[in-house]
Amino acid sequence: MDFKTIEKKWQKRWADSKLYSFNKDNISKKHYVLEMFSYPSGAKLHAGHWFNYGPADSYARFMRMQGYEVFQPMGFDAFGLPAENYAIKTGIHPEESTLKNIETMEKQLKAIGATYDWDYEIKTCLPDYYKWTQWLFLQLYKHGLAYRKEAPVNWCPSCNTVLANEQVKEGECERCHTPVIRKNLTQWFFKITDYSEELLSGLDKLDWPEKTKLMQKNWIGKSFGSEVDFETQSGEKFTVFTTRVDTIYGVSYVVLAPEHPLVDKITTPEQKKAVEDYKYECSKASEIDRLSTTREKSGTFTGAYAINPVNGKKVPILIADYVLASYGTGAVMGVPAHDERDFAFATKYNLPITRVIKGEKGQNDELPFCDYGVLTASDEFDGMSSKEAIKAITAKLEKQSKGRLKTNYRLRDWLVSRQRYWGAPIPVIHCPHCGIVPVPEKDLPVTLPHDVDFTPDGKSPLLKCEKFMNVTCPVCGKPARRDPDTLDTFVCSSWYYLRYPDNKNDKAPFDSELINKMLPVDKYIGGAEHACMHLLYARFITKALRDMRYLNFDEPFLSLVHQGTILGPDGNKMSKSRGNVVSPDDCIQKYGSDVFRLYLMFCFSYTEGGPWNDSGLDGVQRFMDRVERLVDSVKDKTFSDAPLGRDEKQLNYVRNFTIKSMTADMKNFSFNTAVARLMEFVNAIYTYFNKTQNHNKLLYDCVKDVVLLIAPLTPHFAEELNERMGSNTSVFKMRYPVCDEKALVKDEVEIAVQINSKIKGKATVSTGASDEEVAAAAKEAISETLGDTPIKKTIVIKGRLVNFIV
Repeated sequence: MDFKTIEKKWQKRWADSKLYSFNKDNISKKHYVLEMFSYPSGAKLHAGHWFNYGPADSYARFMRMQGYEVFQPMGFDAFGLPAENYAIKTGIHPEESTLKNIETMEKQLKAIGATYDWDYEIKTCLPDYYKWTQWLFLQLYKHGLAYRKEAPVNWCPSCNTVLANEQVKEGECERCHTPVIRKNLTQWFFKITDYSEELLSGLDKLDWPEKTKLMQKNWIGKSFGSEVDFETQSGEKFTVFTTRVDTIYGVSYVVLAPEHPLVDKITTPEQKKAVEDYKYECSKASEIDRLSTTREKSGTFTGAYAINPVNGKKVPILIADYVLASYGTGAVMGVPAHDERDFAFATKYNLPITRVIKGEKGQNDELPFCDYGVLTASDEFDGMSSKEAIKAITAKLEKQSKGRLKTNYRLRDWLVSRQRYWGAPIPVIHCPHCGIVPVPEKDLPVTLPHDVDFTPDGKSPLLKCEKFMNVTCPVCGKPARRDPDTLDTFVCSSWYYLRYPDNKNDKAPFDSELINKMLPVDKYIGGAEHACMHLLYARFITKALRDMRYLNFDEPFLSLVHQGTILGPDGNKMSKSRGNVVSPDDCIQKYGSDVFRLYLMFCFSYTEGGPWNDSGLDGVQRFMDRVERLVDSVKDKTFSDAPLGRDEKQLNYVRNFTIKSMTADMKNFSFNTAVARLMEFVNAIYTYFNKTQNHNKLLYDCVKDVVLLIAPLTPHFAEELNERMGSNTSVFKMRYPVCDEKALVKDEVEIAVQINSKIKGKATVSTGASDEEVAAAAKEAISETLGDTPIKKTIVIKGRLVNFIV
């Protein structure tokens, strides 16, 4: 079969007939299938992209054949740092390179033969999209969910820009490897913390991988504990959060974050230089690095002391890298006898270690003892269990106005402003008289100017564009300035799934009535690396828009599947720098896209992936050739309606077992086992035909089912075979085969026949036969072996075996 010719033929027919156009009149049967959209940073898709999009498209085709009205759009996450950095390096404007890359990727995605409805395409860098990203910002601001404050950020002195935590690797900028520092800048934030509890509890309702849900739970980081107010010797007050207030009598030091506002006030002149030097060293590490459990903890003494509120003891105040000002209260108490981190820290800096908890049975376990136990050396709380003491000590502190119960979350508000060019401008005006003024909705979009010098200089590039920056205040009419920052690209992707079904709406981001019918997304497909950013942000935005009454659902993605990673042949992640990128173009040129797609689905587990190896492509090609020969062998034949004999019943059993198994496998994205089942079915058809040479209509029906079963996996190939078999209807307008459960109930079964527990033969018996009838059939089957030997005992195990004891 000439794959190149048939691919062009069927792709043209699909396009001309609008086979995959979504029918809104059939919305009650909708099935919204969405793959995470691509960032068009590279010129071409590699094999890893195909592994995401090809099999996911096969799932969408399968669901279409199940009778669903499938909605499967595609678009591009087109703003972001890589295009801007590429522009700085080459002089090619980000808009030009991005749109050119999108054009190339569109052609490649169409070459896959995917069922995308391109009428619903979106590109986030175009004004008709980011106008509504800016609208989203304004709604959040209006409802108190967007605010501006000064905050410490990761700063690369070489790139002269803010870096997200994920762009900092081992304390260095991932792009230029310059040591990163922390500096304070005024930034915009979204108040995602208002939804901490709902984001946590909502996970239980989702059909998501458990590992992903656990990652989000840990990221949100809910903990129950107590806040305790300490006071310095000079009268300054600060609060610590602890989940183990039962250990408070064992506090031998307290630690403040280096950025804590109290540090400069309490540091003594003798310790000032050491503290300043240490704060500078901490500024070079990202928050992720500082919280790493494998990183050795460090700190330095401020020269100041605090008073333990429960016993009046004086304890030293240190600063340390493992305490963050943005988490909890920015202060923790050090109890080295009962915390592994504190124990290592106290041992390193020769700080006192005081046991205040012993085992439940009174034993003095080796330190650090981190479990709950019984209090000791804790005044009136001695002898109490840890859980009793937590309540009692907190009650005492509350009575003295020195403490309280507290639920804490690790989750922090989402920093969304970036000092870069290639992003959606923040729709805010700064007026000397009126302060912060939101851009009126009628004036959206705030268009990103084209002619801007975006060479990094430590400031937002838009500041250099006076034509953009200078504006009239919409409130007082006096001269004002635009906000020079752009929005994090995660803002663009936090709502794109809402835009797809209504992408041409120029009056609103979407029609709520339509979107409430179209969403949530039924099946979302993408990488696990997005667990704690994009997936969390999208959930937050959905809930916020619900509370604003734009949406009537709680979650954006009901069911989530993570594809694995296709690694380079060397076992490493594909990247240009390693020179291990596998382009699918050569394989497709030689074999066609269907062979390549089927190979990806057969040779790799979809959720796991693995190292690239093209040695299996020829085998997949041979299998498809076998299927083609089957079709050619039956297409012009005449078949009889004779009753099914034993061989036909066995083939019909394999047929329906395959249909049932493949249906389950396709629903579960277990494509490799689905293909394996299909191969077994094809083998069974060949075995039947070679053995019987019969032309029972069952043979034709089985071959037709093979074409239907393989259709989602090799779409062009299946369409061609379907046409050869005389059909004028697209295979994707046909129903996927349905299992006949009755065919899986065998009226005969093959059993083993043993003599003295050793297998001597096999017998075929009726499933309803009595033990006597089964024994007789078994005896007949090995009559030559058994001869006249007397049988002492006959053991019949129903449906499995007969054992003659002689």
